[in-house]
Amino acid sequence: MHSPEAATATQRDSRSAGVRNTLLVILALNLVVVAIKVIVGLRTGALSVLGASLESALDALNNVVGMAVVSVAARAPDEDHPYGHDKFETLGALAIVGFLSISCFELLRHGVAQLLNRSTPKPPTLAEVGLLLSTALINVVVVWYERRRGRELASSFLLADAAHTSSDLLVTLLALTSLVLARLGYGGADPVLAIVVALLIAWSGYSILRENVPILVDRRGVDATEIRRLVCEIPRIHDVRVVRSRSTPSGVLFAEVTIGVAADTTVADAHSLADQVEARISERLGASEVTVHVEPA
Repeated sequence: MHSPEAATATQRDSRSAGVRNTLLVILALNLVVVAIKVIVGLRTGALSVLGASLESALDALNNVVGMAVVSVAARAPDEDHPYGHDKFETLGALAIVGFLSISCFELLRHGVAQLLNRSTPKPPTLAEVGLLLSTALINVVVVWYERRRGRELASSFLLADAAHTSSDLLVTLLALTSLVLARLGYGGADPVLAIVVALLIAWSGYSILRENVPILVDRRGVDATEIRRLVCEIPRIHDVRVVRSRSTPSGVLFAEVTIGVAADTTVADAHSLADQVEARISERLGASEVTVHVEPA
């Protein structure tokens, strides 16, 4: 029979492999998108398209970084990291914000420069418009696939990267709009749309920060009132004195609970009550590692 530790290690390795395989598929699709956007951007000189190609190149780079980060996050707890390495995955999600910031700055800088210089892109051909449209369709597939896999694998990195790719989809649609307008003789809209693209990238970065910073600063994983209610349902527990909790990127809840029991409770009974608390929290709140302290009431 396998030990709980071995089962946990197997589950962690399986999850890591799943995330890496997902990123490998997405990387291949993103490289196709980058190639198309670079070709169309260079042929037309459209800043919004070149900005979109930068955004997609960052997507591909994020996939490479992600595969490395997830491998580290999957390592078993050790002496230096007794709670595991899950937060390395959160750090990877924050690295995405850094890449987003770079692309946002560059797009704003070039957009303002082109707006002041009144430069316009070359009118595109129908084939070039069609190629850019195909990258939008690929983006839709990537977002759908990565979000589904991110939820299945409880991966904050995949979900953050899917959010990034969602912004890439909007960027692609704006670039497509710029090409259509340029074909109709309104090429002056390109730098304006490039600035809009930069603002969308900035919003995407803010959304990723809002979701991942709470994990890094150990914000409570579950409302303490909910844990108290669950624990107080167990007979012979007089009160719940201390409740602390935090969550990991993979969804594991770490909780510390101090319970009060009758002063004449035996050590064996106290141990049994602690086991019941651990089982109740895991049963109601999902995968959990609970530490229970027992004190006389």
